[in-house]
Amino acid sequence: MPPGPRDYKQSTIKRLHALSRNECAFPDCTNRLIARDGETIVGKICHIEAASLDGPRWNPHMTDDERRHFNNLILLCDECHSMADNRDNEDRFTVELLKQWKAEHEGVAMYSYLTRQPSLLGMVITAIADADIENATEPVPQNLNPYSIADKIAYNDVQRNRVLIDEYKLFHRKLNALYQALELEASFKKEKLLRNIHRIYLAVKGRYVGGESDELPLVRANADSIIEDVQDELLEMAKRNVQCASEDTAFGVAVIMVDAFVRCKILERPRTS
Repeated sequence: MPPGPRDYKQSTIKRLHALSRNECAFPDCTNRLIARDGETIVGKICHIEAASLDGPRWNPHMTDDERRHFNNLILLCDECHSMADNRDNEDRFTVELLKQWKAEHEGVAMYSYLTRQPSLLGMVITAIADADIENATEPVPQNLNPYSIADKIAYNDVQRNRVLIDEYKLFHRKLNALYQALELEASFKKEKLLRNIHRIYLAVKGRYVGGESDELPLVRANADSIIEDVQDELLEMAKRNVQCASEDTAFGVAVIMVDAFVRCKILERPRTS
């Protein structure tokens, strides 16, 4: 049975909480999403466009994968969630308004994250770079022509993860500076990191394309699922070795994964005719 609109990926839940700052996304609401014991989650995952036909803001043209995706979810406290999901309030709490709340609330967290956690990316890089991945045979890269990020997104037909790539590619310069520092230490962690991410991508891609000789149509048809599966595997790998909150680790993994996408270690490089 395919996953339903409430079968959230762990990486989605972790990323939502990482960018929530433990605050309800309803403007001016001061309610926390985690109880005072520091462990019990009291916040609610709200679908911007409904999970079911009888829910508010139902969009019949969405797939269940789109309904359960990060882009369609916002964290609210129980009270605000009840108001937003009240069908009588549908004209008040519109799709456009909830998306605006989400963008503003998460945007503040994203740009302050690395200031509060300056060592986070280094820890995640080390965890993934030092992992021992089996079946490490890689094809020799072909046709290494320059390409734009927009070209690569279009070439692979990425849809629901376009927002993720657009938002997190802004950290590319920060990672470049960190990679340069690692190279001065002669640690080769950048090379190990990117090699391991590419190996994970090849393994994930193999599950979708099987033994087909013409892989590209299957990659395009499953591009978003491939990105999400790679993210989940990287998150599990990092969580085993990073000594910080799993929500923080999820943010670091997303930054590094999008950077690897830009460097063409995930999905296919656009080819010129």
